[in-house]
Amino acid sequence: MLSNLDLIREFVQNSIHKKEVLLSNPALTAQTVYNTNQLIAKAEGVIATVQLSKTLSEFSISPKSSQWELINQALAESSYLLKGEVDSRGFYQYQYCEVPKGYEMHCTKCVLLWRAWWKYRKYTSRLGIPLELLIRKRDSWYPIRDLIISDGLLYIKTLGSEIALDSDDLVTWLSKVDTTNIIKEIPTTET
Repeated sequence: MLSNLDLIREFVQNSIHKKEVLLSNPALTAQTVYNTNQLIAKAEGVIATVQLSKTLSEFSISPKSSQWELINQALAESSYLLKGEVDSRGFYQYQYCEVPKGYEMHCTKCVLLWRAWWKYRKYTSRLGIPLELLIRKRDSWYPIRDLIISDGLLYIKTLGSEIALDSDDLVTWLSKVDTTNIIKEIPTTET
């Protein structure tokens, strides 16, 4: 049986490739109705849709869904990010966004960006611009220069501005893919 995340990933991949879907588990159903793929939470109704007839796939996602974080994760894995526009149903629109080579996209709560920052903050003391973590603002990616938490808000300093976010807010960010650290983190079977 597919987990919720696996079912959502299948829904996203089939929708991107303009394929019809028919998947189900105890909590979710993905199906095609009138050339539209729909993701339905059994307790909430329709939580995501995508028109198969459009040239470029654009996802509409309900922010009130209990599956919001999993949907954001699956869409980020496929390089889709929040456009910031809400339609008449109160759904947010997600579009494909080219991810710069050597980076991985994340769409998470601010707290996870804060955790990543502590791992990468040592690079900020170097001369030059730190490029290990980037954040999306005004349709461009900007390097993160500093992160500060104060009064329950996360302040993200970039080259030209500062962004203030609540700890529960979702944020789209990039982390540099570092193959040397990945190799070091792989467990060995040596005894």
